[in-house]
This record gives sequence, C-alpha cells and structure tokens, in this order.
Amino acid sequence: MNKSKNKCKGYANLWLIASLLAVFLITGCGSSSSSSSVASPTVPGSGTGVGGIGKGPAPVVLGTAGNYVILAKTGISTVPTSAITGDIGVSPAAASFLTGWALVLDSTGVFATSSQVTGKVYAANYAPPTPSNLTTAVSDMLTAYTDAAGRTPDYTELGAGNIGGMTLSPATYKWSTGVSIPTNVTLNGGPNDVWIFQIAKGITVASGAKVILAGGALPQNIFWQSAGVVAIGTTAHMEGVILSQTGITLNKGASVNGRLLAQTAVTLNNNAVTAP
Repeated sequence: MNKSKNKCKGYANLWLIASLLAVFLITGCGSSSSSSSVASPTVPGSGTGVGGIGKGPAPVVLGTAGNYVILAKTGISTVPTSAITGDIGVSPAAASFLTGWALVLDSTGVFATSSQVTGKVYAANYAPPTPSNLTTAVSDMLTAYTDAAGRTPDYTELGAGNIGGMTLSPATYKWSTGVSIPTNVTLNGGPNDVWIFQIAKGITVASGAKVILAGGALPQNIFWQSAGVVAIGTTAHMEGVILSQTGITLNKGASVNGRLLAQTAVTLNNNAVTAP
C-alpha cells in the first residue's frame, strides 16, 4: 500500500514539474517573440560615417542647399512669432510666397530681413546673384534627396513604421510605409556617426514627442528622406535634416534643430528652427 502511494506521489511530482516546464517554455517563447517585434537595432549599419571615422553610412551631401536652414520651391509661411536661426530661401516662387515674415528688402535688392529670422531671406525674384544661387541650391536639394533615397538599407520595415520608444544606432533605415513617432525616439551614437531614414510615405510626429540625441550624435548627420508630407505636432521636437518630396508642416510650438528642405512648401506656426 505504501509503495503504491509513493508511486502515485512520484507521478504527481513528475506531472507538476512537466507542467511548470511547459509554462516556462511557453512564456519564454512568447516574451521573445514580443520583444523581437519592437527591438531596437543595437548594431551599427554598414559604412564608416563622417570622414571614414564614424559608424553608419556616409553623410548625404547637401551642396549649396546646406547654406539654408529652410529651403522650399513653392513657399514658406509663418504664423508669427517664429524664431529662425539661419538663412531661408524660396525658388522658383517669388517673395510674395514668403508670408507672415514682415520682410524688409535690403537696399541692394539681393536679400530681405525679418525680425523672426537671424539670417537673411532670399527669393527667386530678388536681384542677382540670388536667382542663380537659389536655382543651384534647389538643384542640390533634389540631388541630395535622390542620394538619400538610393542608399542601401541596413534595416527595413522596423516596427512596421512606428519607431516610438526605440533607441536607434547609426544606420540606414527603410520603410515602404509612412513613419510615426508617437513617443520619444532616441538616436544614440557619436559625433561622426550618421543616420539615414528612407520613408516611402510621410512622417508624423505626435504632439509633445521628441527625437532625442544621445552619445554626442549631431543633427547635421541625421537625414530624414520622406516622399510624403512631414507633419510635426504641437510642441514636438525634431532633430536632423528633413528632405521632403512634398511639404513640411510644423504645428504650434514645434521646434527643429536641423534643416527643412522641401520640394513644395514649408508651413510654420510659432516655431523655432535652428541650423546645426
């Protein structure tokens, strides 16, 4: 009788151990699957960054488009008061498509000034050499866009386009969709590291969300190539050079450390945009 009881206890113990092991394995597999779906890349992409001494791809060459903190083809508007640090320019559109700036044309006719711009304002109908300079800058902007879009990606479809909460190493990232930033995203790397984001649709940054730089990363080494509209939410913050095939819109109180280079228009509303 005792032997039978002991045998039953032994089976019961074996069943309990087997059950616990099964739960452990199932839970572990589930956690691994869930984690991998939102995992942030920790290994830098191919390339050697700036000057061959960093990580990630080589930087996108902006040419003379890099002389402007905001450059657009069809217009740049603001709801005052914005604070822009750097030169802005519009071409082939004329100065009449620079609205909300209260421009004062310089006596040379080459540029204008605005109390909202720490720098100069240029338009295609200003005196030479402004028209030809702007034509070259816009051409360089288009070349830079094509360059950024053509790089070989290290990562594709990360987070199905939702990169909120991630920490991203220097690399080239590509999406066949738009990209959303509903919560803060961190770009972690050094001052010679480079990030390129290739986005087939638009970019949406939620109100209050921020792109945060860590480890010494610099905004001039971050390139957001977007085929669709870039919409930066109220009080949100963006870092890097935005190359948009269409328009860029900053909602009230949003800020950017970088450049806004748009193949249509840039629309501002009480924003701070600072050249890197």
